[in-house]
Amino acid sequence: MAGFVHELGSRELQLTPDPLSNDQNLQRHKIVTVRQHSPNPNVPQRNLSGDDKPAGRVLAASVTTVATVGDTMDTTTRDFRSDTSMTVNLGMPTPPVPTLVPRRKTHQIKVGDVLVGGDAPVSVQSMTTTKTHDIGATLQQIAALTAAGCDIVRVACPTDKDAEALPIIAEQSQIPVIADIHFQPKYVFQAIEAGCGAVRVNPGNIRKFDDQIESICKAATEHGTSIRIGVNAGSLDKRLLDKYGAPTAEAMVESALWEASLFEQYGFRDFKISVKHHDPVVMIRAYEQLAAQCDYPLHLGVTEAGPAFQGTIKSAVAFGHLLTEGIGDTIRVSLSADPVEEVKVGVKILESLNLRPRGLEIVSCPSCGRCQVDVLSLANDVTDALEGIDAPLRVAVMGCVVNGLGEGREADLGVAAGNGKGKIFRHGEVIRTVPENEIVTTLVDEANRMAETINETGKPEVAVS
Repeated sequence: MAGFVHELGSRELQLTPDPLSNDQNLQRHKIVTVRQHSPNPNVPQRNLSGDDKPAGRVLAASVTTVATVGDTMDTTTRDFRSDTSMTVNLGMPTPPVPTLVPRRKTHQIKVGDVLVGGDAPVSVQSMTTTKTHDIGATLQQIAALTAAGCDIVRVACPTDKDAEALPIIAEQSQIPVIADIHFQPKYVFQAIEAGCGAVRVNPGNIRKFDDQIESICKAATEHGTSIRIGVNAGSLDKRLLDKYGAPTAEAMVESALWEASLFEQYGFRDFKISVKHHDPVVMIRAYEQLAAQCDYPLHLGVTEAGPAFQGTIKSAVAFGHLLTEGIGDTIRVSLSADPVEEVKVGVKILESLNLRPRGLEIVSCPSCGRCQVDVLSLANDVTDALEGIDAPLRVAVMGCVVNGLGEGREADLGVAAGNGKGKIFRHGEVIRTVPENEIVTTLVDEANRMAETINETGKPEVAVS
């Protein structure tokens, strides 16, 4: 039999007087023992029983009733075997989702109603590409970013017209808005008064920025606005460039900690820090040095990462390295592409590290000479067809039976295709075989049905037979 058998142990029910007996000295309690078949050797499947408990195929169960009167104890055991479909609540908590390392302990701040740092989830940010003073276009893009999974959005504020639009945008946006300020310190105060969740300031290019910090701290405190100290390799303070000769990791860290000390001087700690560089290696070193010297929440970013393909790789490498060290409280993937793509990449990076609940995941083989089907086209067709599903489903698209059913044990749904047909499996069990031209339609129908179950119950369907 495929899968693994878990001896899940016994659960003893409370000892209580027997309500069916006139003898109040008679007490009964039950011990329930369950052996379960699960496709995963570490994590049993979950059930649909209204609470988050594991379930799986029950191979056998026994119920032992213990009756006691004084010092006398009688036991009766009934054994059960499962020959029909059933779901069993084992009364056991679901094991926590594994992560590689614990998160770094950081000071927690708020950006609007989103917590950043501490034990808050790692949040995903992006930035609009519209002219901020075009309020309709900006809000429309924010809505698209929100739908893609964005938690916090940043908008540029280079002109008076942009600053004047901030109150409406901050009020109508579905997610907290950060105003991105360069050069003009007056826009920092306008953004705070506009109700933005946070303000990003660049100490390298705001005129006389250090002289403005006391006033910024006072205004931000009064309005409950947090700050991001955004150090960037491309606009590092000239004094530090002269000292280090280049925007090195050490130069960026020194700039960030110096500015942080100025805010701390006025008792203000509601800020996070970023030290962005276009080179992932320099960026990683900067964040590692910064994390070793402070407990401020950190905003991760590879600045000017490039077009979608290159930028995705650079960001995934840098974020993956830091996040697996527990470093990073919020992220922004910078791509020369539609900002919605930035959000999709950021979300997938976090999902891959179990730092964000998984949505739809396609597991597909890379193809090889064994394949008897165009698995590349099949995988793309399935991905496109399932694009609207946001339920946490893992769907496997395999081009042959060598790894197909094995992968299926870890997937909620999938297909192992070949010889003009596809074996459709659910939770590792083949449920039907269909012609090749019906594979996509069958998977979509089954995925939609499973997604509806998840959306209604909050839990994936488990078939027990």
